[in-house]
Amino acid sequence: MLRPKNVHGGNKLVSHITCRCLDKAAVITEHDVTNGVSPNPWKLCTVTQVEEVKILLRMFPIWVSGIVFTALQSQIYTLFVQQGQSMKHTIGSFEIPPATLGMFDTASVLICIPIYDKVLVPFVRRFTGRAKGFTDLQRMGVGLLVSVLSMAASAIVETKRLRGLGAMNIFWQVPQYFLMGTAEVFFYIGQVEFYYEQSPDAMRSLCSALPLLSTAFGSYLSSLILSLVAYFTTMDGQDGWIPSEDIDKGHLDYFFWLLVCFGCANIPVFVFFSVKHLQKKAA
Repeated sequence: MLRPKNVHGGNKLVSHITCRCLDKAAVITEHDVTNGVSPNPWKLCTVTQVEEVKILLRMFPIWVSGIVFTALQSQIYTLFVQQGQSMKHTIGSFEIPPATLGMFDTASVLICIPIYDKVLVPFVRRFTGRAKGFTDLQRMGVGLLVSVLSMAASAIVETKRLRGLGAMNIFWQVPQYFLMGTAEVFFYIGQVEFYYEQSPDAMRSLCSALPLLSTAFGSYLSSLILSLVAYFTTMDGQDGWIPSEDIDKGHLDYFFWLLVCFGCANIPVFVFFSVKHLQKKAA
């Protein structure tokens, strides 16, 4: 193996046993040292360069899990609002625009951050011995779980609304907004810290943009799921799960339960790759 004397932009990295096929890129052959000529950097990599590629590969499944999370989280700007429009959103003569309930998502973030830092972290630190209480991956896992609970809450509210148990007040939506805000506190902050700490030293700025990239792909995934559901549920000429005119003729609750299934399938995959994930080690 060729160990570099100088690694521009960061520290040397210790070789991991994973993806050993990539280690061949750092093996010196007789052809590389013929006639005392310096090895071609395009044909021979350093151990650190190989390990940086391995780091990116190990981070990829974690990044994909963030796409599914964003697909669930993006519903607060779309279907949550559509759900609220079909509920009673007046108090006396005062009308509450359904889109304004997004303030409870923001309020949840503002409330949960100090509680997390001042209460939860010191409590968990007693058991884990870590300065941050949770690891970044554990924090992201909690966020994934809470986001599924938010979708389940929205599905339950929609089921009760469709059963016609009186005109439901729009404030029944508050728990699902609060749960999603709590999920954001755990997942997004843990995600940013994970990418910054585990990314190669020379690529920290680039890897810090990965959460934004997963947000973008998550929005596309949400649109894709909506399009597929609309197509397959209207094939027989029916109104479908999410009718464009009268939501009472559809089954928005089925769609929310479908997202719950997506979230539940995402969690064990995330846990599997989190357990298998190897931390970056400097030489």
